[in-house]
Amino acid sequence: MDFKSTLKKGCFALELKSDTKEGVINEMIDLLDAAGKLPDKNAALNSVIEREKKMSTGMQCGVAIPHGKTDTIDDLLVAFAMKQGGIDFGSLDGQPSKIFVMTLSSSNRTGPHIQYLAEISKVLNIPSVRERLLAAQSIDEVIAILTNGNSVTVPAQ
Repeated sequence: MDFKSTLKKGCFALELKSDTKEGVINEMIDLLDAAGKLPDKNAALNSVIEREKKMSTGMQCGVAIPHGKTDTIDDLLVAFAMKQGGIDFGSLDGQPSKIFVMTLSSSNRTGPHIQYLAEISKVLNIPSVRERLLAAQSIDEVIAILTNGNSVTVPAQ
């Protein structure tokens, strides 16, 4: 699994419209579906919702990482989104989530899914990365922040 490549092939929303956990999950699934990445949208949605029922994927520091596994896809799929005001995602620290990374992976392959979650968690654990993400004005800027860590040059407008 190539973290940078997977991220660059992902789907992005700089400002989600939804203000509920269920709405965020639906909106992120819609991003992947609109990009033609989901052969079975309902299977993907159900896998994320079922995973969320077991235990919230709201982490801490304003980050949530909803994810699911389905046998309807072969490769790891990623959607990244933000909500400036944050929403209650049942986070470990009780704080609203503002940064969302959704992954969907094959039920038959554990490795890429676990690797990706570990890599994105490591990056999002850095406070300055989270701050810069929330201030990002473009998808290219988001990708640069996530893939380059602390050394990001913002393109001139």
